[in-house]
Amino acid sequence: MKNIIAPSLLSANFGKLQQNIEMLNASEAEWLHIDVMDGRFVPNISFGFPVMKTVQQHSTLKNDVHLMIEEPEKYVEEFGKLGAHCISFHWEACTHVHRLVHQIKDMGIMAGIAINPSTPVSFLEDIVQDLDLILLMSVNPGFGGQKFIPHTFAKIQQTKSLIELSGSNALIEVDGGVSLDNASELFAAGANVLVAGNAVFSSANPSETISQLKK
Repeated sequence: MKNIIAPSLLSANFGKLQQNIEMLNASEAEWLHIDVMDGRFVPNISFGFPVMKTVQQHSTLKNDVHLMIEEPEKYVEEFGKLGAHCISFHWEACTHVHRLVHQIKDMGIMAGIAINPSTPVSFLEDIVQDLDLILLMSVNPGFGGQKFIPHTFAKIQQTKSLIELSGSNALIEVDGGVSLDNASELFAAGANVLVAGNAVFSSANPSETISQLKK
């Protein structure tokens, strides 16, 4: 499978949101990563439905919605209506994981589970066969620009083994601290999708940086 880069909207210039999205549409990025934070599950608030409506109007990429919120089951339907191609929620934030995974899949949307750096991959053993995506947080969720946690490489390998043993087709996504310094190593370890925020939007040439990250 080809390497997928998912630039994170959290790092975009919101004064030029449409222009930023159109730039990504013309780049080699395939996904647009959309971090939704509620100030409860994580100590930060990002954006919600109004921004998602703007994304829906302008994005030609696959919209990858990452819910860093409590009670995600209350909101997945609306995000689905607003053009989400993939919705990931946190294992740590959901009581009825199996139910929510299938609620998402029944909408025809890829279903993913995200896990924090301290959450063992083994916790997904009983649900991995139903997943389309496993999102490994390589920083503690809530803020952009954090330092990459090296143990993520071991978690990628553990996740890859779990997927192969179960016969799942889930993709492995890594979110946090992705840069030109570690992207190739992350893909080599088994990641399929890399979320890149500051690495892309702080670049003098974001499109070229996306191309370099893919390689």
